[in-house]
Amino acid sequence: MAAMPWLLLLCVAASGTLQARAQPDSKGFISIDCGLSGERGYVDETTKISFVPDAGFTDAGTNHNISAEYVTPSMAKSWYNVRSFAGTSAGTRSCYTLRSLVSGLKYIIRAKFKYGNYDGLDRKPIFDLHIGVNYWTTVNVSDPETVTWEEAIVVVPDDFVQVCLVNIGAGTPFISGLDLRPLKRKLYPQVTAEQGLVLFKRLNFGVTNAATFFDTVTWGTISTTSKVEHDVNKDIFEAPTAVLQTAIRPRNASGNLDFNWRLEPTPNDPSPGCIFILHFAELQVLPSKAVRELNVVLNDKPLYTSGFMPVHLYDSTAYNSIPFRHSGYNLSIKATANSTLPPIINAFEIFSVIPTTNLGTDSQDVSAIMEIKAKYQVKKNWVGDPCLPKTMAWDRLTCSYPPGSPTRITSVNLSSSGLDGDISSALANLKTVQYLDLSNNNLTGSIPDALSQLPSLTFLDVSGNQLNGSIPSRLLKRIRDDSLDLRYGNNPNLCTNSNSCQLPAKKNNKLAIYIVVPAVLAVIVSVILLLFCVLKRKKRSMNNSVTRRKEMITTYPPGNNVCTDSSLQRLENRRFTYKELEMITNNFQRVLGRGGFGYVYDGFLEDGTQVAVKLRSHSSHQGVKEFLAEAQILTRIHHKNLVSMIGYCKDGEYMALVYKYMSEGTLQEHIEVGSNHNASRLSWTERLRIALESAQGLEYLHKGCNPPLIHRDVKATNILLNARLEARIADFGLSKAFDDSNDTHVSTNTLVGTPGYVDPEYQATMQPTTKSDVYSFGVVLLELVTGKPAILREPVPVSIIQWARERLARGNIEDVVDSQILGGYDVNSVWKVADIALKCTAQMSTHRPTMTDVVMQLQECIELEKARGGDDITSDRFLSGNSGENPNLSYDAYTTNQSTNVSQNNSTFEMEHNFKRLPTMDTGPSAR
Repeated sequence: MAAMPWLLLLCVAASGTLQARAQPDSKGFISIDCGLSGERGYVDETTKISFVPDAGFTDAGTNHNISAEYVTPSMAKSWYNVRSFAGTSAGTRSCYTLRSLVSGLKYIIRAKFKYGNYDGLDRKPIFDLHIGVNYWTTVNVSDPETVTWEEAIVVVPDDFVQVCLVNIGAGTPFISGLDLRPLKRKLYPQVTAEQGLVLFKRLNFGVTNAATFFDTVTWGTISTTSKVEHDVNKDIFEAPTAVLQTAIRPRNASGNLDFNWRLEPTPNDPSPGCIFILHFAELQVLPSKAVRELNVVLNDKPLYTSGFMPVHLYDSTAYNSIPFRHSGYNLSIKATANSTLPPIINAFEIFSVIPTTNLGTDSQDVSAIMEIKAKYQVKKNWVGDPCLPKTMAWDRLTCSYPPGSPTRITSVNLSSSGLDGDISSALANLKTVQYLDLSNNNLTGSIPDALSQLPSLTFLDVSGNQLNGSIPSRLLKRIRDDSLDLRYGNNPNLCTNSNSCQLPAKKNNKLAIYIVVPAVLAVIVSVILLLFCVLKRKKRSMNNSVTRRKEMITTYPPGNNVCTDSSLQRLENRRFTYKELEMITNNFQRVLGRGGFGYVYDGFLEDGTQVAVKLRSHSSHQGVKEFLAEAQILTRIHHKNLVSMIGYCKDGEYMALVYKYMSEGTLQEHIEVGSNHNASRLSWTERLRIALESAQGLEYLHKGCNPPLIHRDVKATNILLNARLEARIADFGLSKAFDDSNDTHVSTNTLVGTPGYVDPEYQATMQPTTKSDVYSFGVVLLELVTGKPAILREPVPVSIIQWARERLARGNIEDVVDSQILGGYDVNSVWKVADIALKCTAQMSTHRPTMTDVVMQLQECIELEKARGGDDITSDRFLSGNSGENPNLSYDAYTTNQSTNVSQNNSTFEMEHNFKRLPTMDTGPSAR
């Protein structure tokens, strides 16, 4: 879209000419004139911005000049030419690589387009833009003369970024210019590693040359020559003073300032989120009795509970932190009833939100493969990210796609690719490569010893080249160890040891002997050991007796899971008799809790270890199935944030599970501290840590188990706390496994879970997914923030999600945050947790993050709290006193609770979001 780029005033251009080195100048700026011939750049006479040609940034495309009829005397030089990527087919991309950036920094990226009928075809193209592996926008050229700007603000995860033009089959992609500007870290806080902003419109009100955006009949102007100040410590947008020195007001003193717009859906987001930023600065010295007080109304809903007054010659900024999602937007700036003057506005920015959660290929792999590409001048389709998107992955490469981690290159096949020169040392930086085929080329020199250090390499083919020297001794050792298949034939000058470079024909069999003889010996030894084990096991079975460590049956019923790190382990948990349980619990004297499975009792082992014993009640309708499910799961999952099972009892009709004792009971008790005076109040730091640890436990179930586990009953009573307030996920009686390689859900006949926590999509489809757990965890996060239960009972039953969204939309976190939180908190971390919770509880599962995403965002929240000094409030205060002896902390989470068969008539909540003001003021936007 075309927009007034007044943000350029913030990014002052550096002096001097930048050579085409594909990297920033001394101020971090990159300004590329795409299609400019030659190697030297120039300085624009008007803007003083230094432009460079694009030859150092891309190796694709051809240069063209626009048609003479579209050249005007006032047109900047950078619009005269374009780079066209003719010849690319639908689904292919052409990329610019911008290097030497600062990893983790925010950057403005601006792409510019003027078709100008450069190709003489008068065919206006449509094509996509990507930033790295994430979709940015679609460029739709309306006519040859129109200038189009596309601007995004993103966090760059590596020390480089790629901007790619993707052919979608609707014309040839082209580009006129590409700019990059660094931003201060504090600016545009809505931009995170997971989310970027795409400019929809930027309006500078009151300037005389802005007729496109200025209705002179309806609006009047106000201006000043005085400097408009910012609060340098708090300002997070920093609009240029020149922008803030002008404003508009309605000519009708009782009128409003009205705006409306609509964001078009994208291929990845049918309802794009919207962020807008409004700047207000009083430019007039008001008479003593004059009042200018205003409010902002979006789609007929006031965004503030009371009005606010712009401050004289100081920037006041109003903005929403969490994206709005509406089909259309009608925004009015209105004077309040107390105001004697009409409303004003100085500037207005509107952005759509794009997700940037797609992780690119591991940066070390990318650097290595790019160096290999440059050395051997590989053409093929080696453009952009090597592995992503999967539909555009490079030919001759194979990649692995581990969930929640960067993609890695596992196979490189450059056989018969015309390679010459020596074997690139960059190959040794592909640390996860397993298969490397360099055969049938014209490679010279020796085989690098560094290849033997590739930990995953199992196949190496260098046959059919002109290599010389000796095969490195460490490669020979790996051949003898049977950990590497090396093929080296048809290299006349290559020898297998350092003693001689003459390689007799029969010496080719030597490596085979190194492999075959040890392999045969290994097989013989294995057979002997197997026979010995079989005989020993047969003898043991004849003398079998029941012991306290007798193994439980490990056969899994269909649908149950085995976790990756322990799928081959036998159950070695202690097996208790019923008599032993009576002794441990002092004849079941003290009850810790009760649920649908039965009672939970306090107990002590012989060595003094305190335990919780969950004994199945004979009247339980859930018993056997849930007992077997939970027992089999807990014997195979091992994570610090999952409850630990010490043993079990299956003694006739008696069934029980024995857990490690968690002295601080359930999270629910600490949240509802007002109704349970025996529980302790939690600080915000402690709540954050509990949230993070619980999320890590769920992430392990989703990602660390094979097949993955869906808990299906995540809630505050199923999160237990030990004496250090460390969180453990509990109660796996309702958990289910699914094969995420073939399916995305589990088909069930019965809806299970707890009212207030159940995913509405699961209710509708009866098919739980890992995103069902994400939804439930979002409710837990809201409980941690608000101190409220999942369903509020007064004055009428209402979901905590609806309750929180309505209040967050007003922009005041104090209306939502729990008054029982111990100590202070960083307001930004609270906002971020609330934002995460709202994302987790989105109605559609596709709009929810993964638990891996949630873990990463919660870690960022903890960093915000640490920066405040909140890390000084630790959970060590719970280690003194008698918290471990508190008999009133319940253990309902140890029980398979009464949560099955919940009602399916949950209400559907409209997606409402937060309109944020800075926390330094009680009402209205923050004055700078």
